[in-house]
Amino acid sequence: MSTTTAELLKGAAELFPDEVVTQAHVRHLDLPGGVGRFALITLDNGFDHTKPTTFGPQSLANLNAALDQVEKEAAEGSVVGVGLTGKPFIFAVGADLKGMELLRRHEDALAVGKGGHEVFKRLAHLAVPTFAYYNGAAMGGGAEVGLHCTYRTVSKALPAFSFPEVFLGLVPGWGGCTLLPNLIGADRAVKLIVENSLNQNKQLKGPEVYELGIADAIFDSQDFLEQSLRWTAAVLSGELEVARPEVDRGETWDQAVEWGRAVADGKVHGAAPAAYRALDIIASVKDGDLQQGYDAEDRALADLSMSGELRSGIYAFNLVQKRAKRPAGAPDRSLARPVTKVGVVGAGLMASQLALLFLRRLQVPVVLTDIDQERIDKGVGYVHAEVDKLLGKGRIDQDKANRLKALVTGVLDKAEGFADADFVIEAVFEEMSVKQQVFAEVEAVAPEHAVLATNTSSLSVSEMAKGLAHPERVVGFHFFNPVAVLPLLEIVRGEDTDDATLATAFDVAKKLRKTAVLVKDAPAFVVNRILTRFMGEIQNVIDEGTPVDVAERAVEPLGLPMSPLVLLELVGPAIGLHVSETLHRAFPDRFTVSPNLKAVVDAGKRGFYAYDSGKPELDPEVAALLRQGDTVLTEEQTLARVLDAVAEEIRLMLDEGVVAEAQDIDLCLITGAGWPFHLGGLTPYLDRAGVSERVAGKRFLDVGTASVPA
Repeated sequence: MSTTTAELLKGAAELFPDEVVTQAHVRHLDLPGGVGRFALITLDNGFDHTKPTTFGPQSLANLNAALDQVEKEAAEGSVVGVGLTGKPFIFAVGADLKGMELLRRHEDALAVGKGGHEVFKRLAHLAVPTFAYYNGAAMGGGAEVGLHCTYRTVSKALPAFSFPEVFLGLVPGWGGCTLLPNLIGADRAVKLIVENSLNQNKQLKGPEVYELGIADAIFDSQDFLEQSLRWTAAVLSGELEVARPEVDRGETWDQAVEWGRAVADGKVHGAAPAAYRALDIIASVKDGDLQQGYDAEDRALADLSMSGELRSGIYAFNLVQKRAKRPAGAPDRSLARPVTKVGVVGAGLMASQLALLFLRRLQVPVVLTDIDQERIDKGVGYVHAEVDKLLGKGRIDQDKANRLKALVTGVLDKAEGFADADFVIEAVFEEMSVKQQVFAEVEAVAPEHAVLATNTSSLSVSEMAKGLAHPERVVGFHFFNPVAVLPLLEIVRGEDTDDATLATAFDVAKKLRKTAVLVKDAPAFVVNRILTRFMGEIQNVIDEGTPVDVAERAVEPLGLPMSPLVLLELVGPAIGLHVSETLHRAFPDRFTVSPNLKAVVDAGKRGFYAYDSGKPELDPEVAALLRQGDTVLTEEQTLARVLDAVAEEIRLMLDEGVVAEAQDIDLCLITGAGWPFHLGGLTPYLDRAGVSERVAGKRFLDVGTASVPA
């Protein structure tokens, strides 16, 4: 490592005194068959697998020191090869994001990039072959350090391998953008670096790592290291030759980069720079000039490290990984009561999805009820069919499938179904009188300790509990559709909900593997309130006269997962109308009921678009229904209106105490609406764009939270 970079890296380490330091332990062993003495470096931060190994400045320095030792041994001929592996279940998961948050200067970020490159490159320049043994989770810099080795093996049980940087707002900056396409081809590299990353950081399993050509061999996890070392001996002795297909550096490379740009446009619409910077680097290394790629990675890493998108991405990552595990305001877990049987009122699609989720995660008896046997049979049949799909995909075996199917039943009589249930959730029509009637019927037959949960998306939990003998056991348990995909669960505390009920709800949520956020019993809670204000403002400008396509394009700079009217189609116009009516009754000065949306619902249309050409185009029948004014806004004016409206609503929600902090708003938007990490949910973007101060007179978050420290 050069003196200058070493000094800068030391300076970066001083900025990050709380780094969880990874050690690089060197041990020596004799390879099978008398092939020779081998140096094995093990990356280990001293903690178990729940605290994965990362690379901060001091960790890089430790690996560099280990390489000093083995470089000398390789040069003098005392070792025939060098290997790199990780602690049990973890290889390494990349740069330490806590350190990235603390960087204030471009030159410090550049030092981290150069430092990582200069350390990792040494693995490729040793006098003997080097081997990476991907024994466990490998992400980002963890995956990249292995790419610098001559050969790689992977465990069949490896659970997660990825390049998540673009998802967070970075590029794979320690060799990933340069080495991966030169190893497996640009098409496969673009898929991993851009498409998988933007697809909610999709992970590869061990066999996929091997099939893509990233690893040269794959072995069982039980004796992975032993088999890898035997394979290493065979390679070094010449008994085994590793053949890799030639990389296509012609038109295929260029097409892969263009395809990647189309993927990025479809996902972020140019709103976040990371994917495009990664693609630029991949394009630049087509001729195999690795140093040119490394230099471009350094520049991109430093530039993006100072960007609001990256700081928002790290903030969002921390929300999902940390805050989600310690929900603000949740009661002591010791108050939670055991749940050994679950009742579901309703057997429609939503109720059936809930039944399946409770069945799979809790593995306790689940009983559905509905108004007739045909609906019940259909609901139980849905659950059975989904279990069969899991069986067909090899996710469960036949015995597990039989047990799960036996646990789900349906009955007409609530007394028969719920007499011994500990947790009953309703998923019936979104009408207050209907839900009140359901809870009255359930309370009459369920045990006194049973939690009564409602999946309402907008109605008052407190009002729903009125008239019950025990309103303290009613709680909001609002899932998001599709239930199996979206992690958020808004847990709503009614006026009378007691701590034991709330603790049980949070305990169940954790077992369901959902991200639970405590929400005040306020109209539409969090996600639906914000989305309705957002969608309502889009609808307002359309009603006033702005063309539909202009209103839709206006919010593209946010890089949302789908356009507002496509989202409306997914939700269902009737549901969107119902929620807007609910919020209009509560806040008539801010929430409108669009006459055009009502006309679409009354006409029985599924949405605003037709797909005759394969792409969404305004349905001529809907166009004929629209009645618009003569006020036409530009895209910029529309976006400003929408952002101002949402910023106002978020500030009001925080002032009302709907959630504890702005962080909970963002966590809800990320996990319940799929809003992107580069927005940080939304409040970091509103702060960054100056909307917060323009609308509410102050930022939502302190400087340094989701932004570069002052």
